Amino acid sequence: MDTEDERGINRQALQNFTDTSLYVNRELSWLYFNQRVLHEALDTEAHPLLERVKFISIFSSNLDEYFMTRVAGIEEQYKAGIQERTIDGYTPAEQLDKIHTMVHQQLIQRNECFYHDLLPALQREGIEFLRISELSTTQQRVLSHYFRKEIYPILTPLAFDTGHPFPFMSNLSLNLAIELEDEESKVMKFARVKVPGILPRLLRLNDIKGFHDDDGIIRYIWIEDLIESNLAHLFPKMRIVQSHPFRLIRNADIEIEEDEAGDLLKTIERGIRSRRYGNVVRLDITPAMPLYVRALLIKNLCVAPRNVYEINGALGFGCLIELLKIERPKLKDEPFVPSNRIEEEFGEDIFRAIRTKDRLLYHPFDSFQPVVDFIHQAALDHDVLSIKQTLYRVGSNSPIVKGLMKAAEAGKQVAVLVELKARFDEGNNILWARALEDVGAHVVYGLPGVKTHAKLTMIVRREQQKLKRYLHLGTGNYNPSTGKLYTDYSLFTTNEQLANDVAELFNALTGYSKHTTYRKLLVSPINTRPRIIEMIEREVEWSRKEKCGKVIMKMNSLVDPKTIRALYRASCEGVQIDLIVRGICCLKPGIPGVSDNIRVISVIGRFLEHSRAYYFHNGGKEEIYLGSADMMPRNLDDRIETLFPVFDKALIKVVLSDIELLFSDNVKAWQMNALGVYSKIINDSPPVNSQTLFLGRSAIKQS
Repeated sequence: MDTEDERGINRQALQNFTDTSLYVNRELSWLYFNQRVLHEALDTEAHPLLERVKFISIFSSNLDEYFMTRVAGIEEQYKAGIQERTIDGYTPAEQLDKIHTMVHQQLIQRNECFYHDLLPALQREGIEFLRISELSTTQQRVLSHYFRKEIYPILTPLAFDTGHPFPFMSNLSLNLAIELEDEESKVMKFARVKVPGILPRLLRLNDIKGFHDDDGIIRYIWIEDLIESNLAHLFPKMRIVQSHPFRLIRNADIEIEEDEAGDLLKTIERGIRSRRYGNVVRLDITPAMPLYVRALLIKNLCVAPRNVYEINGALGFGCLIELLKIERPKLKDEPFVPSNRIEEEFGEDIFRAIRTKDRLLYHPFDSFQPVVDFIHQAALDHDVLSIKQTLYRVGSNSPIVKGLMKAAEAGKQVAVLVELKARFDEGNNILWARALEDVGAHVVYGLPGVKTHAKLTMIVRREQQKLKRYLHLGTGNYNPSTGKLYTDYSLFTTNEQLANDVAELFNALTGYSKHTTYRKLLVSPINTRPRIIEMIEREVEWSRKEKCGKVIMKMNSLVDPKTIRALYRASCEGVQIDLIVRGICCLKPGIPGVSDNIRVISVIGRFLEHSRAYYFHNGGKEEIYLGSADMMPRNLDDRIETLFPVFDKALIKVVLSDIELLFSDNVKAWQMNALGVYSKIINDSPPVNSQTLFLGRSAIKQS
């Protein structure tokens, strides 16, 4: 018969690691992460002023995507009547209630920060947000002229009555609900005007012709404020009673039945268009909106009342990232030029650099340019015969893809797997896939049923009558823009064992190869989870024999129940486990008798911690794997992922040194306790900001 301990926890469930109290809810853990992002804006000492505004923007954009994907999925479960509980014990309905409560509080915090802290601070620095009513008569006249010339022709007022159906409203659209009275019949009317997304949400008044400002102050207005003040132009002979802004977010997850999709590219294109029509999962309104207008929107948008959020002030803060364009260096992070050690030592001969020894770069502290140069130099090199590469998120103006196109035009064999299912980057990837096909590259769109998330490049070069393979293996995307903002590792190598594995994997991706045995590479969904758990269990054996078991993992998310249970088992056997998990972490550290030997930290700073690193002490024969895979079911079961070993002992020490620096951070690091709650790490040691020190290390290398 099962018994309970003094904490009320079922002992059998505790021993089997099935008790719900041992786990943090996945969705709430993500909200805790976004709260840490918001904290970067709330902390008056954390960043320069405009960088704090940036974090408000990132928090808001993160939250939008969360509703479009995660909340939308839970809503579908709820509507389907699913009562199955998560590993931590919540039903879909219970998750939705908790999400609403947390998000509501976070939005209050965000707005208090923006309106009561950041806006006054911006004003003191000569950056003002104004309402139309605060402008002089002359300035209002100038703006009215600007409205008629630049905005009025784009607007489309849509009526709603017995003769006009309720208008469709697209995802992420900002709208005005307008109450009108016919001046002749005195009949009340209702209309909707969409704020055009093609126009800047923030209008910089200094840039508008005729708006005189000789005082050096930068002034902004919200575009919806200008539209509201000029509604009479859209509704002549009607009295504007009231107008109320509202914003909606729809389910934006694309569902693809790949077995029925004869042309995956066209299927994805249709899916992108369908995002506009998904069910509404959040409706943002202002408290001033009357109940009958609110009821009209709720009814016609078919939105659950719990998904209606009253928000004071402007709706949607993602646009605030535009303020970083203001030329006020003192209000932004100090710029830095990352070191390019390969170019400094070897000039434009990157192949000689890689032949000499394995090269490990840590972006953005090391320049991303060598990754771009790797492709461009290969395109121009007469001895290069072929290039194979995986592309997941490459951005809208990709020098990587342009290099591949140049190589194809030069007659080289270019084979590229472009993952069309990369969420929210499908449009860019479709354009690049077509551009590559147009110049003769072989383009593959990915395997049915899985996403290809691995970061791999293999270049084949003829040297001294033999073929030599050069590899780039990474933890991040082939995107120079994110290469400046995300921390990621790049490994350049000519290791034959890795080259054999990568070649086999490319054959599986582009052809009919069903290769399932890899020598050194960990490949999802084939062997990543089994091998990771095997190495954790190996540390258990070392702990039993010599008390030296140690595991370190750095990742974006830890969700996979099987991996978590393996870590719990290892902790119970005395293995020391250190985890750096930036985002979602469903494991709880420090639970007596379960996870006493586990600590979990999260580092949130200037750069997004994105690299994945997995370390196993192995009785002194240390092993480190880097790569694209987090410990999540989707990464382990539903994606093509790779983790690659670092063979060079000197490079293993470099990665360990990086990790140790992160664990010494007492400025940007948060630590989770046994309840799953995070708090800032505060101790008596001198302040250590790991990312600042990485920047300093890069500067030293340059000098």
